[in-house]
Amino acid sequence: MAEPTPDLAALDLASVTPREFAALVKGLSAKEISGLMRGELRTRVLAEVFGRMERQFRPESAGSLRAVIRWEVTGDPVVVYETTIADGTCTVTEGRSDAEPRATLTMGDAEFLKLVSGNGSPVTMFMTRKLKVAGDIGLASGLTRLFDIPKG
Repeated sequence: MAEPTPDLAALDLASVTPREFAALVKGLSAKEISGLMRGELRTRVLAEVFGRMERQFRPESAGSLRAVIRWEVTGDPVVVYETTIADGTCTVTEGRSDAEPRATLTMGDAEFLKLVSGNGSPVTMFMTRKLKVAGDIGLASGLTRLFDIPKG
């Protein structure tokens, strides 16, 4: 593995802006991301990304939308988060609830990071089966409009 490993592992993720994060992800291949996303670093990265979703949410784009979106990030282990959008707010919780999600998105670590950093096309990922969607595909296809996603 090349130089990025120690740098990313040593980063204070909370101090990295969304734009800086997007640039970091853009500079890494899917193979490099998969190599980095292990153990405690993977847990920290996913927690930071999901933790920011509430702040990156654009209520004006959601209108009267009410939905639970389940995110399943495959890997070792599979990590599940849910975003609940209702009344102009977005709430993120870790783990699978008893709620029936309107859409479930399943993807690997590299695809997830590319998607949430604006470095990957959700349509291309879906068409190449790197992103699987169960439930409301229309809702899933419009999710990127609901969040302020920087371009890397």
